[in-house]
Amino acid sequence: MTSTREATMTGNRRFRRDAGKLGYYGTAGALALLFLFPLLWSGWASVKTPHGFGLTNYRNMVHYGDGIGTYLVNSVEVTTMTVCGTLLVSVLGGYAFGRFRFPGKNLLFLATLAILMVPYPTILIPLYVLLGKMGLQNSLIGLSMVLVMFQLPFATFMMRNSFEAVPQELEDSAAVDGCGSFTTLTRVMIHTVRPAVVTVGLFAFLAAWNEFFAALILLNSSDKFTLPLAVVSMEGRTFGSIDYPTLQAGVVFMAIPCLVLFLLLQRSYVRGFMTGALRS
Repeated sequence: MTSTREATMTGNRRFRRDAGKLGYYGTAGALALLFLFPLLWSGWASVKTPHGFGLTNYRNMVHYGDGIGTYLVNSVEVTTMTVCGTLLVSVLGGYAFGRFRFPGKNLLFLATLAILMVPYPTILIPLYVLLGKMGLQNSLIGLSMVLVMFQLPFATFMMRNSFEAVPQELEDSAAVDGCGSFTTLTRVMIHTVRPAVVTVGLFAFLAAWNEFFAALILLNSSDKFTLPLAVVSMEGRTFGSIDYPTLQAGVVFMAIPCLVLFLLLQRSYVRGFMTGALRS
């Protein structure tokens, strides 16, 4: 009797465990399909032509306006400058906030985070005027500076939390070996917080690569347009109609680098959140 009862309880536990796994994987699969559907539909629409399927839409995209190569180079330049600027300032700022004590530290950190509460479209016009006085209107450098400013609050927050999570003994060991503050940062600390650095860089890349509104306000010349501006402006010019198949080809072209980069860095991305943004 006892053996039968134990076997029944074991079978019930196994059934509940298998049912839980089935529900988990079923839900995860359904959500994956839900999020992938727009991209899959864009991919299908990008190769659909009135006469079947082909790469006609991609050829139209390549030769649109000043050429897709021009817009791609512009986006790469803006994204590279934004990522490098964000990492440089946020790593130095996060290291200072996380490992040093100085007057007004908490107040300055709160002031940095307060930028998150300001809707950035409301300050684009003042920034446009400021860039004009600096001679950086209609400039990829000016656009990159604005995008770096938008990324800094979150990036500094993540880096500060990550540096605070590093054991003090590691820094003390570097000091015993004769390392100064900057040497400790570049040779010891930066390797410890690498997942957070990857996360900040990935966020900066996605924001700069897909940014439309700031580029629309700050860039005037078509030869300086980034990919989002070029893709949105792909109109047939016939009674104001939009060439949707070519537009979808542009969407797929823009999405591929984001997907590849995220898949390559997803482990560091998750670890960065666990050690940085989610730390209280």
